[in-house]
Amino acid sequence: MPAPVQDLPGVSVVEHGGRRYAHIIRASATVPVSTFFSAPEESFQFGLLAHEAGFVEEPHTHPEIERRIGDLQQVVVIQRGRVEFIFHADDGRTLSSVVLGPGDAIVLMRGAHSVRVIEDMQCVSVKQGPFLGPERDKVPLGGRP
Repeated sequence: MPAPVQDLPGVSVVEHGGRRYAHIIRASATVPVSTFFSAPEESFQFGLLAHEAGFVEEPHTHPEIERRIGDLQQVVVIQRGRVEFIFHADDGRTLSSVVLGPGDAIVLMRGAHSVRVIEDMQCVSVKQGPFLGPERDKVPLGGRP
């Protein structure tokens, strides 16, 4: 069961109309033990790993298991700079935005979003693959010309 996000400083969600757009973990967030914030059924499992010095995880593998994933989520970890993530309704209206800085992370789960770079930035970006190309994996809200 994921931790209640509202109880953890530095961890938040972006929701509009019952749709969960994103999870955000600020660089300042801390947890005493490893904690995942996403629901078990989400296609990305997003959380913080925390262990005391001396912890050793036993060697292990993650076996191949056929899974059906119908969405494309993206994790972005800001390394430097500041970036505004803007969330949109299906008709393009702006719903909200959040500015992230170094060490902050976001998982973009569903719904429309855009990005505005405030300061020169670099980030780690992780998306599920395989990449099917921009024609199928990145659709503009107004449609293609």
